[in-house]
Amino acid sequence: MEMKKKILYFACFMIFVAIISSSCSSTKNNIQTTDEEKFAFNQTQGDTITIANEKTEYEIIIIEPGFNVWLSSVAQPPGFYSQNYLENRNHIWVIEWNQRVIQPQQFDLNLYELTINYDANIDYGYDVNYQLYNYFIYFQRKYNQRLGTFFPRI
Repeated sequence: MEMKKKILYFACFMIFVAIISSSCSSTKNNIQTTDEEKFAFNQTQGDTITIANEKTEYEIIIIEPGFNVWLSSVAQPPGFYSQNYLENRNHIWVIEWNQRVIQPQQFDLNLYELTINYDANIDYGYDVNYQLYNYFIYFQRKYNQRLGTFFPRI
């Protein structure tokens, strides 16, 4: 009889742990947006942002309603992150982004249209890395996507 009690207690404990862990993990995945972010996310006119570095002949054109508003009102200001930090995150996120582009049967074609040619061995400069990093943050927060293990924090 004592053994059945222990098994019952263990089973109850495991159910409790499962409930707690599932509620915690669902909270971690939900992005809490501010009013400023909601305003930016609800923009309907397309912003066109060109991220370029003439020295490396690199250019990204982002056409995304609300990104410019979000960048100027919500994102951390230039200089907040080091270039090394931005480069490391961008490298990881570009790899994941490109993996999603080549898997259209698994990921939304409307979100992942084109690959990004980003070489971690090239110094694109601070501005390119800053804007690309912030676009990835914006994208993940707006569309509730996760491009890797990092939670898209502001």
